[in-house]
Amino acid sequence: MRISAKADDAVRALVELAAAGPGATRSTRELAEDQGIPLHFLENILGDLRRAGLVEIHRGAGGGSSLARPAAAITVGQIVRAMDGPLAAVRDLAPDELVYGGAARNLPAVWREMHACINELLDGVSVADLVPDRVDGLNMT
Repeated sequence: MRISAKADDAVRALVELAAAGPGATRSTRELAEDQGIPLHFLENILGDLRRAGLVEIHRGAGGGSSLARPAAAITVGQIVRAMDGPLAAVRDLAPDELVYGGAARNLPAVWREMHACINELLDGVSVADLVPDRVDGLNMT
């Protein structure tokens, strides 16, 4: 599995929003500067996150972005899917859609297990879990 720069930047931006506290709004410029993400790139990412229902965009003076739901209700898996689509596709197919013949007929079972493990891991970590004061509580071994 490959995590794109877009997905990585999206997770980092949402962790910044979560760290600001419940209901806090941060400007796109602040988020971009804090995480070293090009401003135009982050604007596009935030638009995708808004369409996915993960952030709210506030216009006008004092505007910016805020989490659309509590940080504990947003998982890394949801963010990555919003940016990149389904996790762990093989040849752009879901592992359940793969059928191989001959000696490779058991390979789709490996891809299905990989898919399940990736989903379990990324859906088991919320944005709240990644806020620096809480990261020590994660058991990532």
